[in-house]
Amino acid sequence: MKKLETMFDLTGRVAVITGGTGLLGQQHAEAIASAGGIPVLADIRLDSVDPQSAAFKERFGEQACAIKTDITKPESVKALLADLLKRYGRVDILINNAANNPKMEKTAEVEFSRLENFPLMQWEADLSVGLTGAFLCSQIIGSEMAKHKHGVIVNVASDLAVIAPDQRLYRKPGLPADQQPVKPVTYSVVKTGLIGLTRYLATYWADAGIRVNAISPGGVYNNQLDDFVQRLANLIPMGRMANADEYQAAILYLCSDASSYMTGTNMVIDGGRSCW
Repeated sequence: MKKLETMFDLTGRVAVITGGTGLLGQQHAEAIASAGGIPVLADIRLDSVDPQSAAFKERFGEQACAIKTDITKPESVKALLADLLKRYGRVDILINNAANNPKMEKTAEVEFSRLENFPLMQWEADLSVGLTGAFLCSQIIGSEMAKHKHGVIVNVASDLAVIAPDQRLYRKPGLPADQQPVKPVTYSVVKTGLIGLTRYLATYWADAGIRVNAISPGGVYNNQLDDFVQRLANLIPMGRMANADEYQAAILYLCSDASSYMTGTNMVIDGGRSCW
């Protein structure tokens, strides 16, 4: 029987994290690095990290890297995979984390967010990143892992894949009802779609040794306006939003052998919000 302390060991395993330079992407990378894994931050924007800096290496490990990738383009994902195989000779983990997520609570002019006005161009852009990007990365990187009969895919969904958004959170005083901001339709559609993708891939690649699970985090505190934070906290039994690092243990669990008999599952970590 494996010792408990070795079940979480990721030494030498290469983990691709899409949207890797974002708030949660960097938290996922830290979790991978803490267990000896090699995080690869794949992102179309790399302006928030310097992969050559001492701070980057200290936080994510000497072998960690950041690679500019447009996950909506098959050729870009294929180039990412080729780079990984050249650098490390392997890829073991894929975390589909990238998504468009407009911060409605911080936006002043948000009439476009309402379903009646929501632009087709924005619909297509959001689905392209959140769903098509996850599909392409799973297809290209997952197929490489399947060749070797070993690998893990984690799709980062949301509590809004389990429940509908409470649009009262985003209301602005003095605005008519038909101009009130709302959480856009694409966010719920994308995150719910990721749960479907999780189940599909989990069964499709079960005989190839690929485990596929999802995590549905609740809202993360990131300097939102105080009134928004309080309104959301009132909807959560634990009475608060999550800290950015409170999903790291779950990511480590899902990526490691500790979850070796777990696939096709959505792990909801929302402070109890979806219980109500």
